[in-house]
Amino acid sequence: MTAARLRALAAEFLGTALLVTVVVGSGIAAAELSPNDVGLQLLENALATAMGLTVLILMFGPVSGAHFNPVVSLADWFLGRRSGHGLSLREVGLYSVAQISGGIGGAVLANLMFDVETLLSTKDRATGPHLLAEVVATAGLVFVIFALARSGRGVLAAPAVGAYIGAAYWFTSSTSFANPAVTIGRVFSDTFAGIAPGSVAPFIAAQIVGLAVALALILALYPDAGEAADDVVVPHDEAAARD
Repeated sequence: MTAARLRALAAEFLGTALLVTVVVGSGIAAAELSPNDVGLQLLENALATAMGLTVLILMFGPVSGAHFNPVVSLADWFLGRRSGHGLSLREVGLYSVAQISGGIGGAVLANLMFDVETLLSTKDRATGPHLLAEVVATAGLVFVIFALARSGRGVLAAPAVGAYIGAAYWFTSSTSFANPAVTIGRVFSDTFAGIAPGSVAPFIAAQIVGLAVALALILALYPDAGEAADDVVVPHDEAAARD
């Protein structure tokens, strides 16, 4: 494995860890600062996540593309595989391990910073409307990313993805997890931002369905999107990172 690939995996681990730290940490802070106003808690959580995600993409994007999400990495492989662009399937696996490990570590870090005991969440989220919301949230996220890359506007991905996730906190009933690594990480926080272990598999299944919807839309509207797979989420030197 090349040094560039190791750096990319480290960036995916750190980026996903810090993303979950932002999500969980801001959720804990929101619950403490606004204990009697759930709407304000959600606003505080959404703003922190949107801004934090934007900064993290700018920080780590040049190293790994700033996927921070196994669904995005899988889409990158699927769309780029025929044209020789994007990640290989093996690289998707490595990225996913780094992302999931980072997600768990990020939740633990947030708990430590707020002196909250690391416990499995008891917040059940697996209802029909929530699962439909995850399909919509994930499909929209993947479509936004690849539409920007295909149209040569990948440099706008950081603010656009941050804005989309911030908005999706409000227009989806699930508050837009849209990410298996983040979903798994949030299991380890029994707080405002947590998700019960029993809700994880349904959420990830809904996210995979959302991925399939996004891929169908991308192939219909941008049939040559795979040519831009190396620019997902933001332009980076994918060739230099290959084994």
